[in-house]
Amino acid sequence: MSEAQASPVPEQNPMKRVIAVIIALSVVSFVVYVMASGFGNDPHAVPFMMKGKPAPAFTIKRLDREGQISLADYAGQPVVLNFWATWCGPCKMEQPVLDWAANAYKGKAVFIGIVFEDTEEATRKFLKQTGAAYPQVYDPKSTVAVDYAVSGVPETYFINRQGIIVKKYIYPFSSPDEFNEQIAEILK
Repeated sequence: MSEAQASPVPEQNPMKRVIAVIIALSVVSFVVYVMASGFGNDPHAVPFMMKGKPAPAFTIKRLDREGQISLADYAGQPVVLNFWATWCGPCKMEQPVLDWAANAYKGKAVFIGIVFEDTEEATRKFLKQTGAAYPQVYDPKSTVAVDYAVSGVPETYFINRQGIIVKKYIYPFSSPDEFNEQIAEILK
């Protein structure tokens, strides 16, 4: 027998085993924590830093008729701002729900459509074909969209009577029930 085969395997240091077990348990605990903290959260949710903050003021050109709209004109009233565009398929699909909502909540909330990164010509053509149950305004340089931290369209902002942004909804509305759930908080 050779000398290499005859020598016994040296024992591992017991302290190294304890450290290895502690490290392994720490890694497993961290992974479990990360996974557990993610459950129950919407993985598609976009962080929204404007919640609870005053709605940025604006005065912009109307598209549905002559003149301008200023958010200040609606002080003390709940406001629903919908950012949309004619090139946005989901925006077109949600339009009947928003028209329904504007009629259903007439006198209870103000609705304003804000055209996002679109042309005035395309928007006027679309509005001529479909009509509008609520005022539509044109934000040619997207300054209002920037102030509201719009990340895409459609996005709908709910502003309470005190002028505070209560929530932002980043999906197209597909039904009146879905809209009713979102508006409830600003009607209190």
